[in-house]
Amino acid sequence: MVKDILVVKDLQVWFPVRQGFIESLVSKEQRYVKAVDGVSFNIKEKEIFCLVGESGCGKTTTGKGILRLVEPTGGSVKYYGKGKEILLKDMISEALAKKKITKEQAEKMTAEGGIDVRALPKGKMKKLRQKMQIIFQDPYESLNPKQSVYDIVAEPLVVNGIGATEAEREKRVVKALEDAGLRPPKDFMWRYPHEVSGGQRQRVGIAGSLVLEPEFLVADEPVSMLDVSIRSEILKLMLDLRDNKGLAFLFITHDLGVAYVFSDRIGIMYLGKIVELGPTEEVVKHPAHPYTKALISVVPTPDPQMRRNQIILKGERPDPSNMPPGCRFHPRCPFVMDICRKEAPASVFVSEGHWVSCHLEKGQAK
Repeated sequence: MVKDILVVKDLQVWFPVRQGFIESLVSKEQRYVKAVDGVSFNIKEKEIFCLVGESGCGKTTTGKGILRLVEPTGGSVKYYGKGKEILLKDMISEALAKKKITKEQAEKMTAEGGIDVRALPKGKMKKLRQKMQIIFQDPYESLNPKQSVYDIVAEPLVVNGIGATEAEREKRVVKALEDAGLRPPKDFMWRYPHEVSGGQRQRVGIAGSLVLEPEFLVADEPVSMLDVSIRSEILKLMLDLRDNKGLAFLFITHDLGVAYVFSDRIGIMYLGKIVELGPTEEVVKHPAHPYTKALISVVPTPDPQMRRNQIILKGERPDPSNMPPGCRFHPRCPFVMDICRKEAPASVFVSEGHWVSCHLEKGQAK
């Protein structure tokens, strides 16, 4: 049985809205931009789970919240990867030494096995991030132009104190560059970012994530800034990393076509919530949420004879700091009902592993 490597439950990332002097006098209530508001999903070992949605729906913030690059407001993130074992033993030993927990509690923590990412002190979180890394979207902005490729890839080793000698660090850098498809590595090590192509820059960023030998990667739109001819190469690289190194991915994209060919399971996100979740093939071929249907209807097809009835959503997205009552999609939904304006829909069962949050579906609620 394939085990979970990550379990996210009711994750919230809210940002306070700055108020002017007059507004603060009129309204005493603090307003928030609810970028991520109650998101739940799990990712299994060697699985590619994809979050899809239009820009501003909270996909990237979800990924950063999981890694605590932005601090979550609420919810839980449990990590079950193999890298947790050393960290868990250290934490239990420290807690026992300080008599903060009993031996029985320590044994229970060990048996349950998961690391509560939100509860970790910063020092421990730094150690866990060796096993949970991120690939950033923009290879032109995420690399330091004053550093060589070697220095960029070696920096995580230096920051984490890994590699007793320069020769040991160089060996790991060479391996990471090879794994990222930059071969032979010595041809790239002493170049600077402006001396390599866009696709090669993204491979340098991937090598920087691989050098710490992670188990889980957040890939934040890693191909959206690249030419179409290069995208398939980067996607194939990540599939090879999954197959050869056993990596699990949270893959973030606005391109449903990429998600369809690349991911195992998919979550459709709208205004901070996952509105539909399930196996990719099932969700794309049998969509249940009106927003999912609208996204699928505008995906380009290579067949010039094929005609789709495009669903054009009217109206503007609601203000994320002032959400409407009921379903967040109801101002734009072509099938809106009275209940949609009053009650937020529960997540209901559609088919095996397939769930949707919509009043149109009458399945069994979670």
